[in-house]
Amino acid sequence: LPVTGVRVAVASIVMSAGGVTLLQWAFLVAFALSFLWISNSACQAAIGFLRLLWQDLSARPADGDGPADIRTAILMPVYNEDPDRAAAGIRAMAEELAMLAPDRFCFFLLSDSNMPDRWVREERAFSALAAAVPAACPVYYRHRRDNAERKAGNIADWVTRWGGAYEAMVVLDADSLIGPATLVELARRLADSPAVGLIQTLPVIADGRSLFARLQQFANRCYGPVHGNGLAAWYGAGGNFWGHNAIIRTRAFAASARLPILPGEPPFGGPVMSHDFVEAAMLRRGGWDVRFDTDLGDSFEEAPPSLVDVMIRDRRWCQGNLQHVSFLVARGIPVTSRVHLLTGILAYLSAPLWLLLILIGLALSVQVALSGPEYFSGPSLFPVWPVFDAERAIRLFLVSIGVVLTPKVLGWAAAMINPRRCIAFGGPLRLTLGLLTETAFSALYAPILMLSQSHIVWQILLGGDSGWKPQRRGDSGIAFRTALRTHAWHALIGVALGGAILGISEGLFLWTLPLTGALALSPVLSWLSGSRAAGRAFYRLGLLRTPEERRRSRARILQRRDELLPAEPAAAGSALAILAADSALNAWHRDQLRDRPADMAFDPRLVIARAKAAREPDIARLAAWLSPAEQIAFLHDPGLVERLLTGTGPMRRTA
Repeated sequence: LPVTGVRVAVASIVMSAGGVTLLQWAFLVAFALSFLWISNSACQAAIGFLRLLWQDLSARPADGDGPADIRTAILMPVYNEDPDRAAAGIRAMAEELAMLAPDRFCFFLLSDSNMPDRWVREERAFSALAAAVPAACPVYYRHRRDNAERKAGNIADWVTRWGGAYEAMVVLDADSLIGPATLVELARRLADSPAVGLIQTLPVIADGRSLFARLQQFANRCYGPVHGNGLAAWYGAGGNFWGHNAIIRTRAFAASARLPILPGEPPFGGPVMSHDFVEAAMLRRGGWDVRFDTDLGDSFEEAPPSLVDVMIRDRRWCQGNLQHVSFLVARGIPVTSRVHLLTGILAYLSAPLWLLLILIGLALSVQVALSGPEYFSGPSLFPVWPVFDAERAIRLFLVSIGVVLTPKVLGWAAAMINPRRCIAFGGPLRLTLGLLTETAFSALYAPILMLSQSHIVWQILLGGDSGWKPQRRGDSGIAFRTALRTHAWHALIGVALGGAILGISEGLFLWTLPLTGALALSPVLSWLSGSRAAGRAFYRLGLLRTPEERRRSRARILQRRDELLPAEPAAAGSALAILAADSALNAWHRDQLRDRPADMAFDPRLVIARAKAAREPDIARLAAWLSPAEQIAFLHDPGLVERLLTGTGPMRRTA
């Protein structure tokens, strides 16, 4: 109904007495589709706001005494990650789980790392972790040489080989963290609900230090609850899966959620990249409920530290979401799951749609500016009087802005009327100033993301494949040279577009200045997004702080993880040098290779690695001589790895 009303309003603004031109029809359609997207978000937030209020009023302690009588495996797939932070988080969870629910939980680190130095560094960290955790909550590690189907294939491999021993599995990302009490409650809820196949928590972004990470975590913490509760109320038992921070019934997943290999070549064919939405849909098709429990706390994740990192992630996510077109027409998929899949697709198609709307609007402005009104353009004896109601146009613009801002305002209101939540954000003044700050920066970054996502969609439609790159975590920032190289074309488009609009109309130039100005300044804005100094400045002003930062005791698991982080990173070095210097790690590494078949298929990279090892006695020079693929083959040969320890013969360590 809101979309229909607004479409009528737009028609009344641009319509002439003689009808609507083709360009005006295109504008009407693009505006209606864009407004449908933003009004859906606003309606969802409104429902979530009401549900959140009810949740606040009826909050009560979780039911149940003691842990559920089921075994739960906690899976963490890793791919060329920095292992120290992941190891500290797992140890923090395992220590308390061993006390709360002894022998009911264990951890599996599922490595797909294909960079030799990263692989051995994670073995060094995770072997120490496996020895340090309590026996009542053990940690297991497995490295997979064949990275088939990426993360989804990694989890499928675990389900096939070990899943039968565990009634439930919790899936985490490398930057995920869930409080032990929440993990116990998740297992209890799954055990008490035999029809439920998956329970998704509402992850909270934490530990952001850069400006962009702080903006994301403030938005997530302030507006996320109304969005999450809106989803939970809207879809009920037909919820969705976000790929992490969720518990899954292993039997249901094994029976229902094996992903197909899509026909054809990437980007639309091949393994399913965005697997989570599809797995939820397949669980629903199998008759299992998928639930979204927003009342569970202590579920955390981290945000990309800069705009460039978001763009890299968007490239992979966009390709994965556009693959979901194949599943929209699949047999047996429930309507709610089709809506989830469609929403994921539109999340990226909305960017080129918005860009199209802007371009059509500018074309209409150029048409008006360069051509006078033709009062007798048709065969009629009577003149055709153009109609453009400027007052209505301004009102419509304000309504559209109001709809866009509705989720933010409702998130702010939900925090303002809850005294505890408001105080946790620093009180009403700091909460309000945080809202205004985040909104202002979002308005600046939105045009850059619009252009970037439109370009990504165009690349994918032309057949470009994103591959699978590891996500950069932490807040190391980006160099200005990188930002300039990445955003030079954004800046050129902003300057050219602004100059063209200024030539048409000064008034229109001022109206579009937030758009063209943000694009023109995109290298500076992007560089600023990754700045820890900028993030620290807002923190010192008391802005963009979240409850977890203001009262660290509210998130004990985060505090314990930070205490367990090493004061200094482990010494760097090549994989071969590390294994040559550490006999215990060398033996542990070889133990991980024992379940591999002795008679493997012919591997030319291993043949080359053996030949180079026979000709180069110095380990440092050998490491530089071997290609990454040859080093991986070398590290999968127990005999070659053991010879690293001798320091004599065909290989020796550099003094």
